[in-house]
Amino acid sequence: MNTPPIEDLTPRQIVAELDKYIVGQNSAKKAVAVALRNRYRRQQLPEAERNDVMPKNILMIGPTGVGKTEIARRLAQLAKAPLVKVEATKFTEVGYVGRDVESMIRDLVAAAVRMVEKERQDSVEEQAYEEALGRIADTIDQDRSRNVFYADVEDGSTVEWEKEQAELDTKRRALIEEIRAGVHDKEVIEFDVVEPSNPFLQVFTPGGMEEMGFDMNQLTSPFGNKFVRRKGTVAEAKHILTLEEAEKLIDRSSVHREAVDRVEQTGIIFIDEIDKVAGKTGGSGPDVSREGVQRDLLPVIEGSTVQTKFGPVRTEHILFICAGAFHMSKPSDLIPELQGRLPIRVELEPLNTADFRRILTEPKNALVKQYQSLLKVEGVELTLSADALDEVARLAEQVNKTAENIGARRLQTMLERLLEDLLFDAPESAPKQVTMDGAEVRRRLEDFVANIERAKMLV
Repeated sequence: MNTPPIEDLTPRQIVAELDKYIVGQNSAKKAVAVALRNRYRRQQLPEAERNDVMPKNILMIGPTGVGKTEIARRLAQLAKAPLVKVEATKFTEVGYVGRDVESMIRDLVAAAVRMVEKERQDSVEEQAYEEALGRIADTIDQDRSRNVFYADVEDGSTVEWEKEQAELDTKRRALIEEIRAGVHDKEVIEFDVVEPSNPFLQVFTPGGMEEMGFDMNQLTSPFGNKFVRRKGTVAEAKHILTLEEAEKLIDRSSVHREAVDRVEQTGIIFIDEIDKVAGKTGGSGPDVSREGVQRDLLPVIEGSTVQTKFGPVRTEHILFICAGAFHMSKPSDLIPELQGRLPIRVELEPLNTADFRRILTEPKNALVKQYQSLLKVEGVELTLSADALDEVARLAEQVNKTAENIGARRLQTMLERLLEDLLFDAPESAPKQVTMDGAEVRRRLEDFVANIERAKMLV
Protein backbone atom coordinates (compact mmCIF):
# COMPACT_ATOMS: atom_id res chain seq x y z
CA MET A 1 0.00 0.00 0.00
CA ASN A 2 1.32 3.44 -0.92
CA THR A 3 2.16 5.93 1.80
CA PRO A 4 -0.39 8.79 2.01
CA PRO A 5 0.80 12.26 0.95
CA ILE A 6 2.72 13.89 3.76
CA GLU A 7 0.08 16.62 4.16
CA ASP A 8 -2.34 13.87 5.20
CA LEU A 9 -0.01 12.55 7.92
CA THR A 10 -0.04 13.72 11.53
CA PRO A 11 3.31 14.25 13.28
CA ARG A 12 2.88 10.89 15.01
CA GLN A 13 2.32 9.18 11.66
CA ILE A 14 5.36 10.92 10.15
CA VAL A 15 7.49 9.59 13.02
CA ALA A 16 6.01 6.12 12.46
CA GLU A 17 7.05 6.28 8.80
CA LEU A 18 10.58 7.34 9.76
CA ASP A 19 10.69 4.53 12.33
CA LYS A 20 10.45 2.04 9.49
CA TYR A 21 13.95 3.01 8.38
CA ILE A 22 15.68 4.77 11.27
CA VAL A 23 16.33 3.29 14.70
CA GLY A 24 16.00 5.62 17.70
CA GLN A 25 16.62 9.38 17.45
CA ASN A 26 13.07 10.19 18.57
CA SER A 27 13.84 13.84 19.35
CA ALA A 28 15.08 14.52 15.82
CA LYS A 29 12.16 12.67 14.26
CA LYS A 30 9.68 14.57 16.40
CA ALA A 31 11.19 17.96 15.55
CA VAL A 32 11.17 17.21 11.84
CA ALA A 33 7.61 15.86 11.98
CA VAL A 34 6.34 19.00 13.73
CA ALA A 35 8.15 21.23 11.23
CA LEU A 36 6.58 19.40 8.31
CA ARG A 37 3.11 19.50 9.84
CA ASN A 38 3.53 23.23 10.39
CA ARG A 39 4.00 23.60 6.64
CA TYR A 40 0.58 22.04 6.13
CA ARG A 41 -0.98 24.18 8.91
CA ARG A 42 0.43 27.34 7.37
CA GLN A 43 -1.15 26.46 4.01
CA GLN A 44 -4.58 26.32 5.65
CA LEU A 45 -4.36 29.89 7.00
CA PRO A 46 -5.80 32.95 5.23
CA GLU A 47 -3.23 34.44 2.89
CA ALA A 48 -2.80 37.57 5.02
CA GLU A 49 -1.82 35.45 8.03
CA ARG A 50 0.11 32.88 6.01
CA ASN A 51 2.84 35.31 5.00
CA ASP A 52 3.58 36.14 8.65
CA VAL A 53 4.25 32.50 9.66
CA MET A 54 7.92 31.79 9.09
CA PRO A 55 9.41 28.28 9.09
CA LYS A 56 11.24 27.18 12.23
CA ASN A 57 14.56 26.01 10.84
CA ILE A 58 16.27 23.06 12.52
CA LEU A 59 19.86 22.31 13.53
CA MET A 60 20.57 18.60 14.08
CA ILE A 61 23.67 17.86 16.15
CA GLY A 62 25.16 14.41 16.41
CA PRO A 63 28.11 12.18 15.48
CA THR A 64 28.45 10.67 12.04
CA GLY A 65 26.47 7.57 11.18
CA VAL A 66 23.59 8.06 13.64
CA GLY A 67 20.85 8.90 11.12
CA LYS A 68 21.01 12.61 10.22
CA THR A 69 21.41 12.07 6.49
CA GLU A 70 19.03 9.11 6.50
CA ILE A 71 16.32 11.32 8.01
CA ALA A 72 16.77 13.76 5.11
CA ARG A 73 16.72 10.95 2.55
CA ARG A 74 13.51 9.48 3.92
CA LEU A 75 11.91 12.91 4.14
CA ALA A 76 12.55 13.33 0.43
CA GLN A 77 10.56 10.15 -0.18
CA LEU A 78 7.79 11.12 2.23
CA ALA A 79 7.31 14.76 1.38
CA LYS A 80 5.21 15.78 -1.56
CA ALA A 81 7.46 18.79 -1.62
CA PRO A 82 10.72 19.60 -3.39
CA LEU A 83 13.74 18.71 -1.26
CA VAL A 84 17.46 18.82 -1.96
CA LYS A 85 20.45 17.82 0.15
CA VAL A 86 23.65 19.84 -0.12
CA GLU A 87 26.94 19.79 1.74
CA ALA A 88 28.17 23.01 3.25
CA THR A 89 31.76 22.05 2.35
CA LYS A 90 30.88 22.35 -1.35
CA PHE A 91 30.79 26.09 -0.85
CA THR A 92 34.45 26.25 0.22
CA GLU A 93 36.25 23.76 -1.99
CA VAL A 94 37.52 26.21 -4.60
CA GLY A 95 39.79 28.71 -2.90
CA TYR A 96 37.86 31.28 -0.86
CA VAL A 97 34.88 31.26 -3.18
CA GLY A 98 33.62 27.72 -3.65
CA ARG A 99 30.20 27.17 -5.13
CA ASP A 100 27.70 30.01 -5.00
CA VAL A 101 25.37 29.35 -2.04
CA GLU A 102 22.40 30.45 -4.16
CA SER A 103 23.01 27.40 -6.36
CA MET A 104 21.16 25.28 -3.80
CA ILE A 105 18.00 27.29 -4.54
CA ARG A 106 18.46 26.67 -8.24
CA ASP A 107 18.94 22.97 -7.51
CA LEU A 108 15.73 23.02 -5.49
CA VAL A 109 13.77 24.63 -8.32
CA ALA A 110 15.15 22.09 -10.78
CA ALA A 111 14.01 19.29 -8.44
CA ALA A 112 10.57 20.88 -8.24
CA VAL A 113 10.33 21.10 -12.02
CA ARG A 114 11.15 17.40 -12.32
CA MET A 115 8.54 16.59 -9.68
CA VAL A 116 5.79 18.61 -11.35
CA GLU A 117 6.74 17.24 -14.78
CA LYS A 118 6.43 13.69 -13.47
CA GLU A 119 3.02 14.43 -11.98
CA ARG A 120 1.80 16.04 -15.21
CA GLN A 121 3.14 13.13 -17.26
CA ASP A 122 1.36 10.66 -14.99
CA SER A 123 -1.89 12.59 -15.36
CA VAL A 124 -1.80 12.43 -19.17
CA GLU A 125 -0.13 9.04 -19.45
CA GLU A 126 -3.25 7.21 -20.61
CA GLN A 127 -3.96 9.74 -23.36
CA ALA A 128 -0.29 9.81 -24.39
CA TYR A 129 -0.19 6.01 -24.50
CA GLU A 130 -3.19 5.92 -26.84
CA GLU A 131 -1.52 8.45 -29.15
CA ALA A 132 1.68 6.39 -29.11
CA LEU A 133 -0.22 3.22 -30.02
CA GLY A 134 -1.77 5.05 -32.96
CA ARG A 135 1.63 6.20 -34.24
CA ILE A 136 3.05 2.69 -33.97
CA ALA A 137 0.02 1.25 -35.77
CA ASP A 138 0.49 3.76 -38.61
CA THR A 139 4.13 2.70 -38.86
CA ILE A 140 3.31 -1.00 -38.99
CA ASP A 141 0.28 -0.74 -41.24
CA GLN A 142 1.77 0.31 -44.54
CA ASP A 143 -1.66 0.06 -46.15
CA ARG A 144 -2.62 3.35 -44.51
CA SER A 145 -0.01 5.16 -46.56
CA ARG A 146 -1.81 4.34 -49.83
CA ASN A 147 -3.39 7.28 -51.55
CA VAL A 148 -7.19 6.94 -51.83
CA PHE A 149 -8.93 9.66 -53.78
CA TYR A 150 -12.52 10.79 -54.00
CA ALA A 151 -14.00 9.82 -57.36
CA ASP A 152 -17.03 10.95 -59.22
CA VAL A 153 -20.23 10.25 -57.37
CA GLU A 154 -21.80 9.33 -60.73
CA ASP A 155 -19.63 6.25 -61.31
CA GLY A 156 -20.20 4.96 -57.75
CA SER A 157 -16.50 5.20 -56.70
CA THR A 158 -17.33 7.21 -53.58
CA VAL A 159 -19.21 4.26 -52.14
CA GLU A 160 -16.22 2.03 -52.77
CA TRP A 161 -13.90 4.58 -51.14
CA GLU A 162 -16.07 4.75 -48.01
CA LYS A 163 -16.18 0.98 -47.81
CA GLU A 164 -12.41 0.70 -48.14
CA GLN A 165 -11.89 3.47 -45.60
CA ALA A 166 -14.15 1.68 -43.10
CA GLU A 167 -12.19 -1.55 -43.63
CA LEU A 168 -8.90 0.26 -43.04
CA ASP A 169 -10.25 1.85 -39.83
CA THR A 170 -11.41 -1.55 -38.59
CA LYS A 171 -8.05 -3.06 -39.43
CA ARG A 172 -6.24 -0.22 -37.66
CA ARG A 173 -8.30 -0.61 -34.48
CA ALA A 174 -7.59 -4.34 -34.47
CA LEU A 175 -3.88 -3.66 -34.95
CA ILE A 176 -3.87 -1.16 -32.07
CA GLU A 177 -5.41 -3.79 -29.79
CA GLU A 178 -2.71 -6.27 -30.84
CA ILE A 179 -0.01 -3.70 -30.07
CA ARG A 180 -1.63 -2.97 -26.71
CA ALA A 181 -1.69 -6.70 -25.90
CA GLY A 182 2.03 -7.05 -26.69
CA VAL A 183 1.62 -9.23 -29.78
CA HIS A 184 4.12 -7.12 -31.75
CA ASP A 185 6.48 -6.21 -28.87
CA LYS A 186 9.53 -8.00 -30.32
CA GLU A 187 8.99 -6.73 -33.84
CA VAL A 188 11.63 -4.21 -34.99
CA ILE A 189 10.31 -1.06 -36.62
CA GLU A 190 11.59 2.35 -37.69
CA PHE A 191 9.80 5.33 -36.20
CA ASP A 192 10.23 9.10 -36.09
CA VAL A 193 11.06 10.95 -32.88
CA VAL A 194 11.39 14.66 -32.28
CA GLU A 195 14.85 16.08 -31.79
CA PRO A 196 14.90 19.74 -30.68
CA SER A 197 16.90 21.85 -33.08
CA ASN A 198 18.18 24.08 -30.24
CA PRO A 199 19.19 22.10 -27.14
CA PHE A 200 19.21 23.75 -23.76
CA LEU A 201 22.39 25.68 -23.21
CA GLN A 202 24.16 26.17 -19.90
CA VAL A 203 25.97 29.42 -19.25
CA PHE A 204 28.99 29.56 -16.96
CA THR A 205 30.03 32.82 -15.40
CA PRO A 206 32.51 33.80 -12.70
CA GLY A 207 29.71 35.20 -10.54
CA GLY A 208 28.50 31.81 -9.40
CA MET A 209 25.73 31.65 -12.02
CA GLU A 210 26.93 28.28 -13.28
CA GLU A 211 23.43 26.85 -13.27
CA MET A 212 21.70 29.69 -15.04
CA GLY A 213 20.75 28.87 -18.59
CA PHE A 214 18.55 29.98 -21.43
CA ASP A 215 16.05 27.83 -23.24
CA MET A 216 16.80 28.87 -26.79
CA ASN A 217 13.60 27.27 -28.05
CA GLN A 218 11.64 29.79 -26.00
CA LEU A 219 13.65 32.71 -27.35
CA THR A 220 13.73 31.84 -31.02
CA SER A 221 13.43 28.69 -33.05
CA PRO A 222 13.28 29.61 -36.74
CA PHE A 223 13.76 26.04 -37.86
CA GLY A 224 11.50 24.38 -35.27
CA ASN A 225 11.96 20.81 -34.18
CA LYS A 226 13.22 18.16 -36.56
CA PHE A 227 12.40 14.48 -36.75
CA VAL A 228 15.03 11.77 -36.66
CA ARG A 229 14.55 8.16 -37.65
CA ARG A 230 15.12 5.52 -34.97
CA LYS A 231 15.08 1.76 -35.13
CA GLY A 232 13.86 -0.32 -32.20
CA THR A 233 11.36 -2.87 -31.04
CA VAL A 234 7.69 -2.05 -30.70
CA ALA A 235 8.09 -2.37 -26.90
CA GLU A 236 10.79 0.33 -26.96
CA ALA A 237 8.70 2.48 -29.27
CA LYS A 238 5.76 2.33 -26.85
CA HIS A 239 7.90 3.79 -24.06
CA ILE A 240 9.68 6.43 -26.15
CA LEU A 241 6.61 7.65 -28.02
CA THR A 242 4.45 7.71 -24.88
CA LEU A 243 6.98 10.07 -23.24
CA GLU A 244 7.08 12.20 -26.38
CA GLU A 245 3.29 12.44 -26.61
CA ALA A 246 3.05 13.25 -22.90
CA GLU A 247 5.54 16.07 -23.43
CA LYS A 248 3.29 17.53 -26.12
CA LEU A 249 0.33 17.53 -23.72
CA ILE A 250 2.17 19.41 -20.97
CA ASP A 251 2.15 23.20 -20.73
CA ARG A 252 5.78 23.98 -19.94
CA SER A 253 5.15 27.51 -18.67
CA SER A 254 2.55 26.31 -16.15
CA VAL A 255 4.94 23.58 -15.01
CA HIS A 256 7.58 26.19 -14.28
CA ARG A 257 5.13 28.47 -12.46
CA GLU A 258 3.87 25.65 -10.26
CA ALA A 259 7.42 24.48 -9.54
CA VAL A 260 8.48 27.95 -8.39
CA ASP A 261 5.36 28.22 -6.22
CA ARG A 262 6.05 24.86 -4.58
CA VAL A 263 9.61 25.87 -3.81
CA GLU A 264 8.51 29.15 -2.27
CA GLN A 265 5.72 27.62 -0.18
CA THR A 266 6.86 24.07 0.69
CA GLY A 267 10.52 23.70 -0.35
CA ILE A 268 12.98 21.98 2.01
CA ILE A 269 16.77 22.23 1.93
CA PHE A 270 18.96 19.89 4.00
CA ILE A 271 22.44 21.34 4.57
CA ASP A 272 24.84 18.67 5.81
CA GLU A 273 28.25 19.18 7.40
CA ILE A 274 27.34 22.66 8.59
CA ASP A 275 29.94 22.21 11.32
CA LYS A 276 32.69 22.27 8.67
CA VAL A 277 32.02 25.95 8.01
CA ALA A 278 31.90 26.83 11.74
CA GLY A 279 34.91 28.61 13.15
CA LYS A 280 36.03 31.40 15.39
CA THR A 281 35.64 34.86 13.93
CA GLY A 282 38.63 37.05 13.28
CA GLY A 283 40.69 34.27 11.72
CA SER A 284 42.55 34.20 8.47
CA GLY A 285 42.94 31.82 5.54
CA PRO A 286 40.30 29.07 5.58
CA ASP A 287 38.60 30.72 8.58
CA VAL A 288 37.76 33.69 6.39
CA SER A 289 36.27 31.35 3.80
CA ARG A 290 34.16 29.50 6.37
CA GLU A 291 32.79 32.68 7.92
CA GLY A 292 32.15 34.07 4.46
CA VAL A 293 30.02 31.03 3.61
CA GLN A 294 28.00 31.53 6.80
CA ARG A 295 27.38 35.16 5.94
CA ASP A 296 26.37 34.20 2.40
CA LEU A 297 23.90 31.70 3.84
CA LEU A 298 22.26 34.32 6.04
CA PRO A 299 20.19 36.22 3.46
CA VAL A 300 19.11 33.01 1.73
CA ILE A 301 17.87 31.47 4.97
CA GLU A 302 16.37 34.70 6.25
CA GLY A 303 14.62 35.50 3.00
CA SER A 304 15.80 36.91 -0.30
CA THR A 305 15.09 36.66 -4.01
CA VAL A 306 17.22 34.30 -6.06
CA GLN A 307 17.22 34.48 -9.84
CA THR A 308 16.83 31.10 -11.57
CA LYS A 309 16.27 30.04 -15.16
CA PHE A 310 12.64 29.37 -14.21
CA GLY A 311 12.08 32.82 -12.73
CA PRO A 312 12.79 34.66 -9.45
CA VAL A 313 12.32 32.65 -6.25
CA ARG A 314 11.59 34.03 -2.79
CA THR A 315 13.29 32.00 -0.04
CA GLU A 316 11.69 33.24 3.22
CA HIS A 317 9.31 30.28 3.53
CA ILE A 318 11.74 27.52 2.57
CA LEU A 319 12.46 25.16 5.47
CA PHE A 320 16.18 24.70 6.18
CA ILE A 321 17.38 21.66 8.12
CA CYS A 322 21.08 21.83 8.95
CA ALA A 323 23.14 19.01 10.41
CA GLY A 324 26.65 18.50 11.66
CA ALA A 325 28.75 16.25 13.88
CA PHE A 326 30.50 19.19 15.59
CA HIS A 327 33.50 17.07 16.58
CA MET A 328 36.05 19.84 16.06
CA SER A 329 33.70 22.73 16.72
CA LYS A 330 30.45 23.46 18.51
CA PRO A 331 27.22 25.16 17.48
CA SER A 332 28.22 28.31 19.30
CA ASP A 333 31.13 28.65 16.85
CA LEU A 334 28.62 29.54 14.15
CA ILE A 335 28.20 33.28 13.76
CA PRO A 336 25.39 34.56 16.03
CA GLU A 337 23.24 35.69 13.13
CA LEU A 338 23.20 32.19 11.65
CA GLN A 339 22.52 30.60 15.04
CA GLY A 340 19.47 32.83 15.29
CA ARG A 341 18.17 31.52 11.96
CA LEU A 342 18.26 27.93 13.33
CA PRO A 343 16.08 28.23 16.44
CA ILE A 344 15.23 24.53 16.87
CA ARG A 345 18.14 22.37 17.98
CA VAL A 346 18.00 18.61 18.43
CA GLU A 347 20.80 16.32 19.54
CA LEU A 348 21.08 12.85 18.07
CA GLU A 349 22.34 10.21 20.44
CA PRO A 350 25.41 8.03 19.77
CA LEU A 351 24.52 4.44 18.91
CA ASN A 352 25.22 1.54 21.28
CA THR A 353 25.25 -2.23 20.91
CA ALA A 354 21.48 -2.52 21.36
CA ASP A 355 20.92 0.06 18.61
CA PHE A 356 23.29 -1.79 16.27
CA ARG A 357 21.44 -5.04 16.94
CA ARG A 358 18.14 -3.43 15.98
CA ILE A 359 19.61 -1.73 12.90
CA LEU A 360 20.75 -5.09 11.56
CA THR A 361 17.23 -6.52 11.28
CA GLU A 362 14.41 -4.07 12.11
CA PRO A 363 14.35 -1.38 9.36
CA LYS A 364 12.62 -2.18 6.08
CA ASN A 365 15.98 -1.83 4.36
CA ALA A 366 17.98 -3.61 7.11
CA LEU A 367 21.50 -4.65 6.11
CA VAL A 368 20.96 -8.33 6.85
CA LYS A 369 17.84 -8.35 4.65
CA GLN A 370 19.83 -6.72 1.86
CA TYR A 371 22.56 -9.37 1.93
CA GLN A 372 20.01 -12.16 2.15
CA SER A 373 18.25 -10.80 -0.93
CA LEU A 374 21.52 -10.47 -2.86
CA LEU A 375 22.54 -14.05 -2.07
CA LYS A 376 19.09 -15.37 -2.90
CA VAL A 377 19.77 -14.28 -6.49
CA GLU A 378 22.47 -16.98 -6.54
CA GLY A 379 20.17 -19.53 -4.88
CA VAL A 380 21.87 -19.24 -1.48
CA GLU A 381 19.77 -19.02 1.70
CA LEU A 382 21.64 -17.11 4.41
CA THR A 383 20.66 -17.33 8.08
CA LEU A 384 22.34 -15.42 10.91
CA SER A 385 21.44 -16.76 14.35
CA ALA A 386 20.48 -14.45 17.20
CA ASP A 387 23.90 -14.81 18.85
CA ALA A 388 25.56 -14.09 15.49
CA LEU A 389 23.65 -10.81 15.24
CA ASP A 390 24.55 -10.00 18.86
CA GLU A 391 28.20 -10.64 18.08
CA VAL A 392 28.23 -8.44 14.98
CA ALA A 393 26.63 -5.61 16.97
CA ARG A 394 29.07 -6.04 19.85
CA LEU A 395 32.13 -6.10 17.60
CA ALA A 396 30.87 -3.05 15.65
CA GLU A 397 30.68 -1.02 18.84
CA GLN A 398 34.08 -2.31 19.95
CA VAL A 399 35.76 -1.25 16.70
CA ASN A 400 34.01 2.12 16.85
CA LYS A 401 35.53 2.67 20.27
CA THR A 402 39.06 1.57 19.35
CA ALA A 403 39.14 3.06 15.86
CA GLU A 404 37.26 6.05 14.48
CA ASN A 405 33.58 6.11 15.45
CA ILE A 406 31.58 6.06 12.22
CA GLY A 407 28.30 4.98 13.79
CA ALA A 408 26.00 2.58 11.94
CA ARG A 409 28.22 2.70 8.87
CA ARG A 410 30.53 0.37 10.79
CA LEU A 411 27.96 -2.41 10.42
CA GLN A 412 28.34 -2.32 6.65
CA THR A 413 32.09 -2.76 7.02
CA MET A 414 31.61 -5.68 9.41
CA LEU A 415 29.02 -7.51 7.31
CA GLU A 416 30.99 -7.01 4.10
CA ARG A 417 34.05 -8.53 5.78
CA LEU A 418 32.01 -11.33 7.36
CA LEU A 419 30.32 -12.35 4.10
CA GLU A 420 33.13 -11.59 1.68
CA ASP A 421 34.06 -15.23 0.96
CA LEU A 422 30.43 -16.30 0.67
CA LEU A 423 29.62 -13.49 -1.75
CA PHE A 424 32.67 -14.47 -3.83
CA ASP A 425 31.87 -18.20 -3.95
CA ALA A 426 28.08 -17.95 -4.22
CA PRO A 427 27.79 -18.25 -8.04
CA GLU A 428 29.95 -21.39 -8.21
CA SER A 429 30.75 -23.42 -5.09
CA ALA A 430 28.87 -22.02 -2.10
CA PRO A 431 26.36 -24.32 -0.35
CA LYS A 432 22.70 -23.50 -0.87
CA GLN A 433 22.01 -23.25 2.86
CA VAL A 434 24.39 -21.19 5.02
CA THR A 435 23.88 -20.63 8.75
CA MET A 436 26.27 -18.57 10.88
CA ASP A 437 26.36 -18.45 14.67
CA GLY A 438 28.26 -16.28 17.13
CA ALA A 439 31.33 -18.52 17.12
CA GLU A 440 31.56 -18.35 13.33
CA VAL A 441 31.26 -14.55 13.43
CA ARG A 442 34.09 -14.32 15.96
CA ARG A 443 36.29 -16.68 13.93
CA ARG A 444 35.82 -14.70 10.73
CA LEU A 445 36.22 -11.24 12.29
CA GLU A 446 38.76 -11.75 15.08
CA ASP A 447 41.76 -10.72 13.00
CA PHE A 448 39.96 -7.67 11.72
CA VAL A 449 38.95 -6.55 15.21
CA ALA A 450 42.23 -7.45 16.89
CA ASN A 451 44.45 -5.52 14.53
CA ILE A 452 43.45 -1.94 15.32
CA GLU A 453 45.92 -0.40 12.94
CA ARG A 454 44.63 -2.55 10.14
CA ALA A 455 41.09 -1.61 11.03
CA LYS A 456 42.01 2.07 10.86
CA MET A 457 43.53 1.56 7.44
CA LEU A 458 40.48 -0.22 6.04
CA VAL A 459 37.79 2.20 7.23
